[in-house]
Amino acid sequence: MKTLVVAATELEISASIPTLIETNTDYLVTGVGMVATAFSMGQHLSNNSYDLLINVGIAGTFNPYHHLGSIHRIKTDRIHEFGAENDQDFIPIDSLGFGNSVFVEILPQLSLPAEFYDIPYIDGITVNKAHGSEDSIKKIKNEYGLGLLESMEGAAFFYVANKLRIPCIQVRTISNLVERRNTENWNIPLALKEINTWLQSFVTVLQSS
Repeated sequence: MKTLVVAATELEISASIPTLIETNTDYLVTGVGMVATAFSMGQHLSNNSYDLLINVGIAGTFNPYHHLGSIHRIKTDRIHEFGAENDQDFIPIDSLGFGNSVFVEILPQLSLPAEFYDIPYIDGITVNKAHGSEDSIKKIKNEYGLGLLESMEGAAFFYVANKLRIPCIQVRTISNLVERRNTENWNIPLALKEINTWLQSFVTVLQSS
C-alpha cells in the first residue's frame, strides 16, 4: 500500500524517519497551520498518488480526565469558527451556503493493521489560535462537550484528502490540557514518544502485509 505520512513539523516524526525510509513510506512535513498544510499537500499530491494518507501529531484535549501521552484517532475534524458573526450569534459557513467546515476520515477498502483499530475514536477541531482563555474554553465545552482534541492542521489534512477522495486517517497523542496557557503542565516529550512508537509499529506492519 503506497502511503504518505503527513506531519506539521519534523519534530513530530523525527524519531520515525529511519523506519519510514526503511519501509519505503513517503513523508511530508507541511509547516504549522491550515494554510501551510493545504498548500504543501496540494503541491505534493499534484505529482504523487497514494493509497493512504496518514496525519500524525500532537494535540491538546478539552477533557481533564485524559492522560497526557494517550493516543486517539480523529473521526471528524472541524474548522473552528469558520463563518460569520451576527451580533452575539455565530453562523457556520455550512449554514451560509458557501462551503463546509467539517471533514472526515476515509478508510481504505483493505483492512489496516490492528494498531489502528485498537485506538479510540474522538472528534477534533482545527484552530488558528490555540485556546488559552477560560471563557472561550468554557464556550467550546458547552457546545461540543469534553470529547474533543484541538490541533492546527487536522481539518485541512482531511479537507485535501476528502476533495481528492484519497483514504485518510488522523492519529494524535495528547501533549496538554487545553486551559489557561501553562507550559509547565505540558508533556510534549511523552506525546512525541507515544506517537512515534505507534507510527513505527503501524507502518512496519502495514508495509509488510
